Amino acid sequence: MNVLVIATLDTKGEEAAFVRDSIRAKGQGALLLDAGVFPPETRADLAADLAADIPAEEVAAAGGGSLAKLRAENDRGRALAVMERGVAAIARRRYDAGEVSAVLGLGGSGGTVVATAAMRALPVGLPKLMVSTVASGDVGPYVGVSDLAMLYSVVDLAGLNRVSRRVLENAVGMVCGALSQTPDEADERPVLAATMFGVTTPAVTKLRARLERAAYEVLVFHATGSGGRAMEGLVRDGFVAGVADLTTTELADELVGGVLFAGPTRLTAAGERGVPQVVSVGALDMVNFWARDTVPERFRGRTLYEHNANVTLLRTTKEENRALGRVLAEKLNAAVGPVTLMLPLQGLSALDAPGQPFHDPEADAALFGALRSALAPRIKLVEVDAHINDDAFADACARELLALLEAEDALHPTR
Repeated sequence: MNVLVIATLDTKGEEAAFVRDSIRAKGQGALLLDAGVFPPETRADLAADLAADIPAEEVAAAGGGSLAKLRAENDRGRALAVMERGVAAIARRRYDAGEVSAVLGLGGSGGTVVATAAMRALPVGLPKLMVSTVASGDVGPYVGVSDLAMLYSVVDLAGLNRVSRRVLENAVGMVCGALSQTPDEADERPVLAATMFGVTTPAVTKLRARLERAAYEVLVFHATGSGGRAMEGLVRDGFVAGVADLTTTELADELVGGVLFAGPTRLTAAGERGVPQVVSVGALDMVNFWARDTVPERFRGRTLYEHNANVTLLRTTKEENRALGRVLAEKLNAAVGPVTLMLPLQGLSALDAPGQPFHDPEADAALFGALRSALAPRIKLVEVDAHINDDAFADACARELLALLEAEDALHPTR
């Protein structure tokens, strides 16, 4: 097994050599990749020990550039972009060749950008750890929807000292410890994906139980923006046989301006790949913001609900629901595979029920009406006279998805 160690040897050579040697001392292999652009700035007595297994010239070429040209141009932004592409391409290639079992990166802001690009290019489950000087801030852009972990370096990665040595030793222990784990036996069940929010949990819990009884493994994604993106990525990668997208609330945040949006590619991957999908309108009655004082002024006079101290929900209006119906229909109409749209006529979430703060039958009717008008005739529409969290609705969704999967298996028996 090899741990791919990614660092810019022009500034982090001493630390990278320490990490590489520590990994080897624990009985694991280590490949040192140089993501730096300039010659190493380190003590002369270390120079001979810093020969990279994957030199910077190779990385630059894999990124579509020339190391000599990058040095001559002296443009940090362009150099980072080229090395980022190169590191990601090499990491994936080495992984596909069976040469990489884990990744450990070291860096400041630039090195973190480059190393985490490689980690995001690798599959979920492969150990990935980034030791970074920026790991105590907003790490969302570095992590994306990968399962990489970030460890704050505490001190700058500028030489070895009693603090940096301990942090780097811990990092090596974490990665080598992950490699020592015995993986579970392979689960041969087909994989399904489902989306859930706190206010649709009863529905998805019941649906998951029904699908698991039918011998499927169900991955549930929290529809918080990153959850939707993670699911779309796995579907696009061919990991998923079917989708139960009951909670499409991220579309509301995208439309209205909430904080838990998943981007314009939400609800597109299954359609593009022809993956069977059952879709519903879970939690389209709400838009998410952080604490109440972060809600934009233009929404302050609307119906708001404090979900907790950090999350405030905004009830969508009739006009917004009409627009959401058109957006949802447009995405489903573009699908090349089988799709069923499920409408729970008695409410879209736990807050959209009689006596609850978001109960608004007129707003829901606007959503349903827009969907009925805009949905292509070939898209199957099933209306259930139940609340989304009722057993009857979960059972209906399970039946529809199982029927789509059975039909797909009959059409493609060797898939």
